[in-house]
Amino acid sequence: MGQEKEMTLVDHLGDLRKVIIRSLSVVGVALVIGLVVASPLLDYLKAVPPASGIAWNVFSPWDAVGIYMKCALVIALAVSLPYVLHQVWGFVRPGLRPEEQYVALRYIPGAAALFLLGVAFAYFILFPMAYGFTSKMAQRMGLQETYGVIQYFTFMFNIILPTALLFQLPVVVLFLTRLGIVTPSLLRRMRKVAYLALVAIAVLVTPPDFISDFLVAIPLVVLYELSILLSARAYRQQQALEGQAAGENNVSSVQLG
Repeated sequence: MGQEKEMTLVDHLGDLRKVIIRSLSVVGVALVIGLVVASPLLDYLKAVPPASGIAWNVFSPWDAVGIYMKCALVIALAVSLPYVLHQVWGFVRPGLRPEEQYVALRYIPGAAALFLLGVAFAYFILFPMAYGFTSKMAQRMGLQETYGVIQYFTFMFNIILPTALLFQLPVVVLFLTRLGIVTPSLLRRMRKVAYLALVAIAVLVTPPDFISDFLVAIPLVVLYELSILLSARAYRQQQALEGQAAGENNVSSVQLG
């Protein structure tokens, strides 16, 4: 028995090693693609507002190399992410129950779509407003705006990434509902607390003005209400399936009796 467990552990470690090697190999190939595509992407980012109206400065000899490599790495991760997720899914699948496998695999496309939607909302709507607010504040204070490329991208990604993650709320709620962790009634009872939390998050990720807070809080509240609707639908479907399974079990018991 001990030898069987040891072999099972060795097999798992071997599978994990294969997943890591395959994933790193694909990321490496994608990084080569990223190094080629990084320059046109940076040219595009420099040509569109608000970057088109400022000078991109570097304050260290490594800033130019660093931002180029970071841009290439972001492209590489975006290109290789579907393959990496597929490898991770193949590794964890044997340890999941059939319903968990179905739930996890089904919601991956929705999560990716909402993430991209969050990135688009943050980059095209929220980030320009945030940058415009900080720029106006600097002008009112009589300050000369001299930004480094590292500071610019750090400011941008600190807004985009949290917003994109917040757009995962419907998928997370739906996943937890399918696993029986949350219910629609619980989400409705927590609505006031959730609204307060979402407004607080909107205030944290936006400039300190009412319009920006409002434009971010409204989509988050809509996403929460959408999460309740999806949770209710998933809960009804799950209850129907459980009732059908219970009825089939009762019929089988009567026939055996």
